[in-house]
Parts: sequence; structure tokens; C-alpha cells
Amino acid sequence: MSLEGADNNILVQSSTVDLGENFPEYAKTNIRQVAGKYFGRLSTASVHVTREGITYRCTVNMQMGALKMMSGEAKDKDLYTAFRAALQKTAKQLRRMKRELREDKGERTDKDRLLREGNTAPRREPRQNQGSAEAANDEGEYRAAAE
Repeated sequence: MSLEGADNNILVQSSTVDLGENFPEYAKTNIRQVAGKYFGRLSTASVHVTREGITYRCTVNMQMGALKMMSGEAKDKDLYTAFRAALQKTAKQLRRMKRELREDKGERTDKDRLLREGNTAPRREPRQNQGSAEAANDEGEYRAAAE
């Protein structure tokens, strides 16, 4: 999935911290990688960095397609570490959303019954359509036991 046009939708900003030239490119590359991994249709993304004492607070917001906005925030003394931690939190939300959307397993109808009865094994019904060899063997054992 190509996300080349997504660069216009990724905003990396800070009002108090000089981000330099490398950090915005690093952030855009990682956001494109996460977007391609989970849904591939990045609507908007933003990274905002602020300084709080000796730590950086990094907030990552991503919106994929028509889904709700996913957001992650982290603090660290290193700017890149704070960004990676915030992006991991956002990626975890995207991963959970993707799993929820693609979940195609049917509902377990016997789950409620199992919870009420406990963890006992279900009783097996005897087979009615046994093979003719088994039926003949059973009859032979029955006759031998009767004699």
C-alpha cells in the first residue's frame, strides 16, 4: 500500500522546541510505517512536542480512514524515545481496532451453559449408526455372556 500522498496529512510541530531537520522526517517515516501496517488509509496524523522541565512530552494523533482518532502520549528525557513510546501506544490502539473489525469468529452458543454448569465435560450420546462388523461383534459378546 502506497502512502506517498500521506506526507501532506502528517503534521509535526512544536511551539517551544526546535525540532531540527531530522526529527520531522523520522516521525513521518515511522507514522507511515505504522499506518501501512495496520490499515493503510491514513486520513490525518499529527505529532506535537512540548518541553516540561528536563523532559519532553510527545503526543501522537492518528486517524485511519473513517475510524475515530487514536492518540498516544509519552514523556521522556530523550525526544526520540518519547516519540517512539507515544507511537507504540497509538499502534496498540490501532492493532486492537483492527483485530476487533476483522474478528469473524462466530459466537459461542454453549459458553453460557458451560459457565453455569462448570468445567464438566459434555456427555456423549451413544452412536446409533455403528458399522455392521461392530454390531455383529457386540451381538456375539452378548450371546456369549448370556450362555
